[in-house]
Amino acid sequence: MPLDHEIGLALTRRHFFGLTSTGIGAAALASLLTPEAFGNTAGKLYAPGALPGLPHFAPKAKRVIFLHQSGGPSQVDLFDYKPKLGKLEGTELPASVRNGQRITGMTSGQSSLPVASSVFQFKQYGQAGTWFSELLPHLGGVADQIAVVKTVNTDAINHDPAITFLQSGSQQPGRPSMGAWVTYGLGSENQELPSFVVMISQQSALNTDQPLFSRLWGSGFLPSKYQGVLFRSSGDPVLYLSDPAGISREERRDMLDAEAELNHIRSTAYGDPEIETRISQFEMAFKMQTSVPDLMDLSKEPDHVFEMYGPEARKPGSYAANCLLARRLVERGVRFVQLYKRGWDQHNDLPRDLSLQCKSVDQPSAALVQDLHQRGLLEDTLVVWGGEFGRTVYCQGKLTQENYGRDHHPRCFTMWFAGGGIKPGISLGETDDYCYNIVSDPVHIHDVQATILNRLGVDHTRLTYKFQGRHFRLTDVAGVVTEKLLA
Repeated sequence: MPLDHEIGLALTRRHFFGLTSTGIGAAALASLLTPEAFGNTAGKLYAPGALPGLPHFAPKAKRVIFLHQSGGPSQVDLFDYKPKLGKLEGTELPASVRNGQRITGMTSGQSSLPVASSVFQFKQYGQAGTWFSELLPHLGGVADQIAVVKTVNTDAINHDPAITFLQSGSQQPGRPSMGAWVTYGLGSENQELPSFVVMISQQSALNTDQPLFSRLWGSGFLPSKYQGVLFRSSGDPVLYLSDPAGISREERRDMLDAEAELNHIRSTAYGDPEIETRISQFEMAFKMQTSVPDLMDLSKEPDHVFEMYGPEARKPGSYAANCLLARRLVERGVRFVQLYKRGWDQHNDLPRDLSLQCKSVDQPSAALVQDLHQRGLLEDTLVVWGGEFGRTVYCQGKLTQENYGRDHHPRCFTMWFAGGGIKPGISLGETDDYCYNIVSDPVHIHDVQATILNRLGVDHTRLTYKFQGRHFRLTDVAGVVTEKLLA
């Protein structure tokens, strides 16, 4: 069989543009080099790069800010108020409650699993009387704008598979991340910035925490142009964004034009879609040389905005500064913004480390919701807050009146949502008196993913990509939209 025929069989229709040097193919290349010639799509339902037919229905949200709290925040100490636990302090977790469910190797060898009630006080906020810990007073202040879901559950019990599962729909590495799926399906609203941006804030806790891997925002088997772009907190926000010494912007433009023409010749010859990706990414990098410095320049933000986000808002790389940047990114049409906050893995010294974490996260998270609301952006921006799992009601290690730790708990934990067509001011789901099992309204991780896509106007069962003979999707073969969350 001739080589060119083998290549043709291997390619999908989506790669057709890479094989044509005239007609549509030439237009595709021209659109990369001179997008201004192809019209303004502002205000239109379909964004540049969106798949045909997407969104499947009118979206409630145009963009997502996912505030991932890496390590597993303790729902027992923050959201899921259990007043009866005080009377059960130090007693053994009943076998009838655990019901043979697996626990990690970190506590499976303990001779006892004593119940540890929270040392923190709880208070009701908002018209619905949603409970929040004393560690989250600012979030309590926006209770009427957020939906708290106390019955999220996952299949994974350890960090890496659990984070991978939340972000990609599979516990095994190699699948596209949620942000990659979204940008693959819906395209971009801004041709000057990446459609998927990632920022990492380091832990505020004193104990060390789990690492994060770039595959969590990777594109998996999707074309690499859909992977998240990591913005750094020091030096150039994006590596190699600056031109080399002695190269002017005009010279750089000429180099890119010549390189794009050469790459397109190679694309025509070999039909490799990654060559077209390279062309588009070089163009994006050139545009980012202007757009990113403007984005990162916070000097024009008024003092009251910094005061809203808290004392660390002027510190590059802090969670507060990254929340402020997230607002600036969605203002500019970035489709998916992923913030990672490390430091929630409190196996010991929980009262101390949880307090430190919340001090750095509570005010900026609430400020982001307020800021988006004041600017009219919350209506079509979906904000998601949560970790990969929760924490056990029983103590890991030695239990004292002042100190305790908690192990991983995938059976039930809390996430909250705001904006983007989410019903505000509600608390969804109930857990048992031990905060160990779900009593009503379970929400699986695949349900979370299906609901996020739904708010973006995407039917999660229809956003697929064929790879190695199978049609894959973010929610694998599961997931239902959580209708009670929808406005």
